[in-house]
Amino acid sequence: MKIESGRIRSYHASPECVAGSLSPDNMDTMEMHISHECVEMVMCDMPLRSAIATVDDYLMNLSIADSLCSERIKKMECEKKA
Repeated sequence: MKIESGRIRSYHASPECVAGSLSPDNMDTMEMHISHECVEMVMCDMPLRSAIATVDDYLMNLSIADSLCSERIKKMECEKKA
């Protein structure tokens, strides 16, 4: 079985930071797009098992990147107040 395409869209306070953290892991079958508040990952032409593993890895990395980028924003805001 093969997946023709799939899309994951996630919203973040700093989509550029999140996308930058995730981009080194992108494979040839993945395209990342950044808009005003979201990161969108499009995956194309993958065997089903590969797609499942890729989505699992992507979501775990996405969660970590979002947490780190959110902490970075909080730290920068605190430094501005000081």
